Amino acid sequence: MAALKYAGLDDTDSEDELPPGWEERSTKDGWVYFANHVDEKTQWEHPKTGKRKRIAGDLPYGWEQETDDNGQTYFVDHLNKRTTYLDPRLAFTVDDQPMKMSTRQKYDGNTTAMDILQGCDLSGKVVIVTGANTGIGFETARSVALHGATVIMACRNLQKANEAKRQILDEWHKAKVEVMILDLASFRSVENFADAFKSKNLPLHVLICNAAWMGGSWQLTEDNFEWTFQVNHLSHVYLVSLLQDDLRHSIPSRVVVVSSESHRFTDIKDSSGKLDLGLLSPSKKDYWAMLAYNRSKLCNVLFSQELNRRLSPHGVTSNSVHPGNMMYSSLPRNWWGYRLLFSLVRPFTKSMLKNARGYSPHSKYGCNLEIRLYPVY
Repeated sequence: MAALKYAGLDDTDSEDELPPGWEERSTKDGWVYFANHVDEKTQWEHPKTGKRKRIAGDLPYGWEQETDDNGQTYFVDHLNKRTTYLDPRLAFTVDDQPMKMSTRQKYDGNTTAMDILQGCDLSGKVVIVTGANTGIGFETARSVALHGATVIMACRNLQKANEAKRQILDEWHKAKVEVMILDLASFRSVENFADAFKSKNLPLHVLICNAAWMGGSWQLTEDNFEWTFQVNHLSHVYLVSLLQDDLRHSIPSRVVVVSSESHRFTDIKDSSGKLDLGLLSPSKKDYWAMLAYNRSKLCNVLFSQELNRRLSPHGVTSNSVHPGNMMYSSLPRNWWGYRLLFSLVRPFTKSMLKNARGYSPHSKYGCNLEIRLYPVY
């Protein structure tokens, strides 16, 4: 270090930190050079370490390289809508003889779906998200769409779904997002959705069964099942069964079934320990909205386990996921009491984007559709 001071280079805390008056730049073919603004000279070697560097990897997803009128290269970050002459890959340069580096990432309670997906390019992957126009479903669809996936927003309300699609496209005009109608209160609608998707001849890499209903009054669907049970569970099971061939032809692929910790506070067995189907679709006099929701979520967990047992040998995995407790979403919209309760706890719960992380395709060694999950069983 004394030699560096003698050479006129100030000492700094980091070996790679540039002295005052120096700037790091890059060429079009990825080599790094260093500009000395004091002497108005450039050189290939780092002024302190003497090492040569090159840029590692492609531009991050959402970035493009352009050339201005003077022939100088600049970079456009479409996701954050900013322009810079500084190559974003300069933070990831490697020496001519790079050392093996750990790619392990650590996540905590503040991690968002966008954090999980940072640096991932999901181009070519197809993801279906049910209930994608609001809440965690929207944040999940948005996050994977902003990283290149083709996203099918499977929603009952086309007006709200198209508005959600517009919000995503406003962020990233190249996002591949399509709205398709899916009413989980109707088996016929599930069949129509599956037929319409198959007609597109697309692969299916991730199916996220997210849509849910909670707190509504007792009512039957057109298929004569209690509304909560069919929307939250039966129709998702039917949807998976209709699309399982598409999943098996797109391996590695997976199903994510959104459950809830509330599954722990109920049972679906009678006093003798046998499965009681009457509990799953109760009569009006036996109906309690919260209990119906809990039972549907317990069925989600059991279904996901069995689905994984059957399909994992074929390259399709299934997981159930608890996204977080009492997030402020549209889920409790059906009764003022739930809306009040969820509003009171809102300051102490996670955001939609943080809860959406559980559905986000990622890998600590690349983007190979591994999903960070918090199992509820």
